[in-house]
Amino acid sequence: MSGIVLSASVRQNLLALQSTASLLAKTQNDLATGNKVNSALDNPTEYFTAQSLNNRASDISNLLDGISNGVQVLQAANTGLTSLQQLVDNAKSIANQVLQTTTGYDTKSSVTTGTITGGTATNLLNFATGPVTGSALKNDNTTSAVAITGATLLSGTAGSSSNDLATGLTTGDSLVVNGVTFSFVASINLLNGDTLNLVFNETGRSTLNIQGVIFNAGGIGLSQLTQGTDFLDSNSANQVLSQLNSASDTLRAESSALGSNLSIVQIRQDFNKNLVNVLQTGASNLILADPNEEAANSQALSTRQSIAVSALALANQSQASVLQLLR
Repeated sequence: MSGIVLSASVRQNLLALQSTASLLAKTQNDLATGNKVNSALDNPTEYFTAQSLNNRASDISNLLDGISNGVQVLQAANTGLTSLQQLVDNAKSIANQVLQTTTGYDTKSSVTTGTITGGTATNLLNFATGPVTGSALKNDNTTSAVAITGATLLSGTAGSSSNDLATGLTTGDSLVVNGVTFSFVASINLLNGDTLNLVFNETGRSTLNIQGVIFNAGGIGLSQLTQGTDFLDSNSANQVLSQLNSASDTLRAESSALGSNLSIVQIRQDFNKNLVNVLQTGASNLILADPNEEAANSQALSTRQSIAVSALALANQSQASVLQLLR
């Protein structure tokens, strides 16, 4: 208050007491929040630097989800290649067995049976009512229910005369069966020619694009066996075996490439995890308070506050002495 006049010694002790109280309040706030820098007002440089580090760590953490998904895609492709390799190895074993036999094929067994009395080509068991064509389900023909026959398809083209049960199902569609909804979600299949695109850093400059392959029968150099031609003798069996060996080499080469890419992705995944940890640790070192240091500061400030109160009391004693003289 401007109307109150304080001596120089009292005013000096009062300022010291106020400063101690302010420091004690800040120390107690640091202990309560665990941060020595709670806002830009405390330390602008450390506050904004820590915020920048945390933002970068968050961006990289968001990329880890896509990288983890890429690892699963590569592992799924590798599992598919392993299964294909097993099938090819099994086929090679059969081809080698053919080469070891005296003939390229075994005589097929034959089965004969008598005709059931009253049976016909359309009614083999001679049911009294004969065959029944079902029409219980109404398909995509919105005009009327069309009988379900051998030509009925699960997916087809909708139309007024169509007897298909559903239109073609694509990504994003859903199918309801007995009250249960099945959704069709797009996925990446590296064995069906899809491409896996991975981004490793927040700027998008570090990427890896893995081009898939189409590994159907033709993709690995195999063709359908021809009855009466393949496995008929050792020459035809050797031709099939040569195709199987070539397919095996193709599968092994692709498996090696996928393994190399998987190793690269896993290395970058581990690097990003460690980088996120380093960035978060750096941000924490800038803003987090040391509980031991803050507790020691609190004790020292409490003691200093008590001393300041005593010093203020001593400074007021001179005025009290004057008061005694006036009495």
